[in-house]
Amino acid sequence: MASEVIWREISLLRKEKPVVVSMGDVAASGGYYIACNADQVFANTNTITGSIGVFSVVPNFQSFFKNKLGITFDGVKTAPYADMGSSDKPLTEAEKRFFQASVDSIYDTFKSRVAAGRKKDMVYIDSIAQGRVWTGVRAKEIGLVDRIGTLQDAIDAVASLAKMNKNDYRIKEYPEKKTFFQQIMDGYKKSISSDLLKEEMGVDMYRTVQQVKQVRQWVGLPQARIPFITTAQF
Repeated sequence: MASEVIWREISLLRKEKPVVVSMGDVAASGGYYIACNADQVFANTNTITGSIGVFSVVPNFQSFFKNKLGITFDGVKTAPYADMGSSDKPLTEAEKRFFQASVDSIYDTFKSRVAAGRKKDMVYIDSIAQGRVWTGVRAKEIGLVDRIGTLQDAIDAVASLAKMNKNDYRIKEYPEKKTFFQQIMDGYKKSISSDLLKEEMGVDMYRTVQQVKQVRQWVGLPQARIPFITTAQF
């Protein structure tokens, strides 16, 4: 979903100005999903890219819970598939078909995005997709990348597409880089604050407070976590 949202924003942006992507070291799967719609795509020689594919994993811990922990599960549900995907039981054949249909649908959308962005037909995209990854050089050979070049090469390209010279623009990086002095001071302040809190509250209470802070940050976000927290003691 995040890749689809960014893909759409790039599509809207391209109506107003040229968009050039520099893929850096890695731009595979969702990274390539959002890159494929640019006016030009740059990659380094060894950039890992492609991975046009979709998969779904649904764990089944029923035997583990029963045989190792002595735990079994019962449930009450309001619809036949309300608990579909639960990790305490195997998928039924119908549920497997639901998941497979979802994977196939997302994969088809992914391929269509790439086909439209790279101006290739779906059959060809499928032949180089299927989850495979490519180096930047091979990606250029098969049409997933336009040019081999650095970030600066991509900047020069977008300036050229926008018909601008070097005096007409400036570069802004986000998030903004902190100076060396700022990095030192920020780290020093955090270290001092942590040490003071540990001394005042004790190590165990300090850990509890940190865990509470983490939980508050998770509110409203989907979670997939183990039901305990591990700590290392030396």
